[in-house]
Amino acid sequence: MSKPLFFISCPVDTYSGYGARSRDLVKAIIELDKYDVKVIPQMWGNTPWGFIEDNPEWSFLIPHLFTQPQLPKQPEIWMQITIPSEFQPIGKFNIGVTAGIETTLSPGDWMEGINRMDLTLTSSEHSKETFLKTVLQKIDQRTNQQVGEAKVEKPIEVLFEGVDVDIYKSLDTVESFPELNDIKEKFCYLFVGHWMQGDLGEDRKNVSLLIKAFFETFKNKKQKPALVLKTSQIGSSYIDRDEILKKITMIKKTVNSKDLPNVYLIHGEFTDIEMNELYNHSKIKAMISLTKGEGFGRPLLEFSLTKKPIITTNWSGHKDFLDEKFTTMLPGTIANVHPSAANNWLLKESQWFNVDTGHVGHHLRNMFENYKTYTDGAKRQAYKSKNEFSWDKMKDKLDQLFTQYIPEFPKQIQLQLPQLKKIELPKLKKIESNG
Repeated sequence: MSKPLFFISCPVDTYSGYGARSRDLVKAIIELDKYDVKVIPQMWGNTPWGFIEDNPEWSFLIPHLFTQPQLPKQPEIWMQITIPSEFQPIGKFNIGVTAGIETTLSPGDWMEGINRMDLTLTSSEHSKETFLKTVLQKIDQRTNQQVGEAKVEKPIEVLFEGVDVDIYKSLDTVESFPELNDIKEKFCYLFVGHWMQGDLGEDRKNVSLLIKAFFETFKNKKQKPALVLKTSQIGSSYIDRDEILKKITMIKKTVNSKDLPNVYLIHGEFTDIEMNELYNHSKIKAMISLTKGEGFGRPLLEFSLTKKPIITTNWSGHKDFLDEKFTTMLPGTIANVHPSAANNWLLKESQWFNVDTGHVGHHLRNMFENYKTYTDGAKRQAYKSKNEFSWDKMKDKLDQLFTQYIPEFPKQIQLQLPQLKKIELPKLKKIESNG
């Protein structure tokens, strides 16, 4: 009996957050063993391509890749993993998957995309709530009069981004990074994420404010920790690395001191195993992120499994899995997206989180000076993350949602006629003619 044809269009072969999400979902759908899975690889912005070739453990995806210019037929199920404005209904049943939105307002074309699909899966309660609460006016361009409202009208569900607990976990002392082995500091805070557009203190991941706050907190101190940045703007090129270093130098010049703590840059593409080794390195003591908004916050979940403390903001997607009883969640206020950070989906009319810098400095100092007081909560957070937000748990929920929403499709059945017995006609007697 044939399985429903399931086509998935996604950036499965890219080094990106959406690439990681795509691979996890494709793997889960294949393992459900209910569908004939075909994957159409897509680019993701300017992020590097070639993840599958570089990571042989993902080579099982190769037989499922579809690179022909046309589909063989209309698939029973069509899925796109991308931003909602790109959603297009191709199949008999259509699913959109998006990390969602990091602010308080969804763009109108995103809601239109969601309404084109039969089901949308997003990564966090924050994203779902933003989609459902956004109601925009439709304006007739000729008359400038309101002609209706734009809002989400199709089903939308939360499917968290489960982490592979066989890869991301606490390890014994790791010393496999020469870059870290060679630095003098034994206590390092780690940040992981892209350094996006925006003025000082306005970029979405808030990398610039983090560096500034770190300099200000530990300037002129006799004992200083270090800050390690695993970041990039677009890709892993030398030009990108140099641009990051220039930005760090510019921020350093805004601090009135010649005695500043060290900030180190790690640049380039890492495998999942290498990322877990970085998280577990003996000099990496905690992760910090002053993010203004997350659709989910994947590195925070990955790092939480190391049993090391986390400092981050108390708003948006990562609140689904980080418990404020176990994690340092910083207060702040909701404020408009700065024009320097705005784009087609981060609308300047929307809002996101501005962290209280006083609390940033306090917890940076306190964790450095009283580290052991934070480790018990970190162990509890690791237990929660492992048991509630694993890849296996995500796969189970995916199966439940598919069972709930995907309809039964007519199945092709081979028609087998019964074997008929040979019909024997009675023999006719010859009639003799008398005339």
